Amino acid sequence: DAFALPALATRMIERGLIGARAGQGFYKKAGERGRRTILALDTESLEYREQRAPALPALEAAQVVDDLGERVRTLFTDGGRAGAFLRATLGPTLVYAAEVAPRVARSIDDVDRAMRWGFGWELGPFELWDAIGAGTVLEACGVEDPPALVREPGDPSPGAPPAPGAPGRFRAGRLPPAGVGLEVLRSARDRGAVVRRNAGASLVDLGDGVLAVEFHSKMNTLGGDAVEMLTAGAAEAARNFEALVVGNDAVNFSAGANLMLVLLEAQEENWDEIDQMVRAFQAAVVGLRRAAVPVVVAPAGLTLGGGCEIALHGDRVQAAAETYMGQVEVGVGLIPAGGGTKELLARFVDSAPPGAADLLPFVQRAFELIGFGTVSTSAADARRLGLLRDADGVTMNRERLLGDARSLALALAPAYQPPAPARTVIAGGPDTRAALELGVHLAWRGGRISDHDALIGRKLARILAGGDIPHAMPVGEQHLLDLEREAFLSLCGEPKTQERMAHTLKTGKTLRN
Repeated sequence: DAFALPALATRMIERGLIGARAGQGFYKKAGERGRRTILALDTESLEYREQRAPALPALEAAQVVDDLGERVRTLFTDGGRAGAFLRATLGPTLVYAAEVAPRVARSIDDVDRAMRWGFGWELGPFELWDAIGAGTVLEACGVEDPPALVREPGDPSPGAPPAPGAPGRFRAGRLPPAGVGLEVLRSARDRGAVVRRNAGASLVDLGDGVLAVEFHSKMNTLGGDAVEMLTAGAAEAARNFEALVVGNDAVNFSAGANLMLVLLEAQEENWDEIDQMVRAFQAAVVGLRRAAVPVVVAPAGLTLGGGCEIALHGDRVQAAAETYMGQVEVGVGLIPAGGGTKELLARFVDSAPPGAADLLPFVQRAFELIGFGTVSTSAADARRLGLLRDADGVTMNRERLLGDARSLALALAPAYQPPAPARTVIAGGPDTRAALELGVHLAWRGGRISDHDALIGRKLARILAGGDIPHAMPVGEQHLLDLEREAFLSLCGEPKTQERMAHTLKTGKTLRN
């Protein structure tokens, strides 16, 4: 009887708003493929409306962004609505966890891992106890007789043992790895194996002759610092290591390029700056492909835009099962320009049967994947979409991901030969371009896409057809990269693209203008 069903849930059940099985619950999908939005339930009228981001002035005032523990603690102690909500919901949940843990689990570590692995929590309940502070939780919940676990916690705070009668911390540090050989990147950092570091990324010695490039910017967005470290990582690995892994322990591998930086440069019409940014990123990802040692990319969570392009250029990918991967640039009025368009074209055309007379279905596969901004729902789905190959691996336990990637990289190292730099791709020329542009025109005539969507579609069609070549023929990798960069720059100059970028940065949603 620790929890009671809220009246809202009873009303929803009576209306049949029972979740995914009924197609509607707290949220509901609306629209057609490629233009779908997720609506939110108005809890008063039980009608659906556009989602609205909550206003959290406490976080804005404290400028708390990256650390989840700090965010939760700030909101939990806030005097506004957010604090009241958390104290009424999260507080009793944490007390309940402390009461039942001794009866249902061998240790609090198992409880935290179960909530992380099984329910997607970023911090388990006992991690949250420590983040907020036991005294704060007990006071907020009006608990006069604390659970035994809270009265006698496992470890005191390092250097600050709890005062007599006061609850201390459950752990002196972070939740430990579940076993030996797990969380290898974290273990490497703890032993001081950082080779080089800047604000956006680090080079870390994982041991056994494997170097890692780790991103650590907000949402692991890719700016100049991260690009610089990708290039430096390939060079350092070639000099002193046997293999290179690109990955991190964050929830998301990378949300893509630093969109704010691109928008600011576009608004200032600094076209040379944008051109240099794109050239540098193209050189970095191609450098991964041509590195003197094997490169394994280890994505997890959001792997979007530039993050996806990095994965596409690895010799192998070792992906977490929960990997949401895709080229989403069209949603902000752009096209993939870090080799993503080129790489998908090459991958799908190469999959055609030898001597195939018609390559259009294979080119169209790349066109639709990019044009719809398709994102995989898992690593298995990424394999179905062609974003992962049969030879790429999948890791179910997130804590094993970097260890599995290191093992895969070492397995490739003994007989590794870098791919030939003079790579060519068969492009379909005018016939392929005409067919793709006809599809764009029909979608526009049917009202399924806007004028600006049609413009982006035509530019994408030109790249995938090989540009202005006279007929179907092999084209060089650099030729396709140049076409990508040209289209990206021209779209940055479009007012509607700048509107899309600004809207996404402000709301987190796409704008179909």
